[in-house]
Amino acid sequence: MAFRHALAFGVVLLGSGASAWAVDVAPHRALYKLTFGQAKPNSGIVGAEGTMAYEWGESCDGWTVQQRYRLHMHYAEDADVELVSNFVGFESKDGLRYRFDERKLKDGAVDEEIRGEARLNGVGKGGRVTFTHPKAQEMELAPGVMFPSAHTLFLIQRAKEGGNFVAAKVLDGAEEENAVDVTAVIGAVKPNAGADPVKSPLLERPSWRVRLAFFPADSKEDKPEYELGERLYDNGISTDMVLDYGDFVIRGALDKLESLPKPAC
Repeated sequence: MAFRHALAFGVVLLGSGASAWAVDVAPHRALYKLTFGQAKPNSGIVGAEGTMAYEWGESCDGWTVQQRYRLHMHYAEDADVELVSNFVGFESKDGLRYRFDERKLKDGAVDEEIRGEARLNGVGKGGRVTFTHPKAQEMELAPGVMFPSAHTLFLIQRAKEGGNFVAAKVLDGAEEENAVDVTAVIGAVKPNAGADPVKSPLLERPSWRVRLAFFPADSKEDKPEYELGERLYDNGISTDMVLDYGDFVIRGALDKLESLPKPAC
């Protein structure tokens, strides 16, 4: 389970023709409460709860993301399971370099570790991702592949322009796979949502309801692996999340929010 939304601040070059999109996104730390939404009768899942901490910071040459979640899954006929994940990522401000490291635990034991880095040969060009764990392997990245921060900036820019559909290939390192196909449907702008239980000046901004569908790499399936609904603010903060895995749904509600400082470069 991974939340594929990343944050950035400043100017990043996206797409062909070296078009420059300036999107100001606030570095911040957010805590979300995870709760059980619903499940199909044959899924065997009867409940879930947990927390997710998401921290996005700025360094002089890039963006850093730390994501930690703990989720307790309850089953009708099987023993409960505790899932824990710790993810750290770095993306250069030109959108061309990306490092990622994730460690997943199941009931306290290491279940999976994924580590690697990726480089693009230029804006809109292809590149290569190199995994160093769990095994050494390399994959070619097709032209147009984006890393998470660039993708979120692209979504915000398209939303500000009034666009309502975005399709892209995104590599986030959450799984040992190539870039996944992500389609996004963007709703109408809300001048100032004001509906979130957490009150903060960071949320007194325009936002859009966004629905993202994630398809596995090189998949011909018409049905996504999972979908993520969220309210995305023009400064990059996400609230009111709904993760739909088909058989069950997990909701993420913002519980705490604070700003992070910018570096003195």
